[in-house]
Amino acid sequence: MQAVKEKLNEMSTMRKAKADARAEEKAEKELAKARVEVAKEVRKAKEAEAAMDLHVAKAEERAHQELVKHAQEQS
Repeated sequence: MQAVKEKLNEMSTMRKAKADARAEEKAEKELAKARVEVAKEVRKAKEAEAAMDLHVAKAEERAHQELVKHAQEQS
């Protein structure tokens, strides 16, 4: 009878250990997934910033061309 109780206790302990391991694995996977999502958002932000810089540079060039054109017309 004692052996049966010990065996049941061992099985219960193993189930708990496996459940804890699964929960830890799930948490690690969720953390990894969140890191990937953050990395994607950072990439998108960098791309948007680069695009904005390009638009600003184009606008400055256009403004410079208009100023030159206007200055030539005034001469």
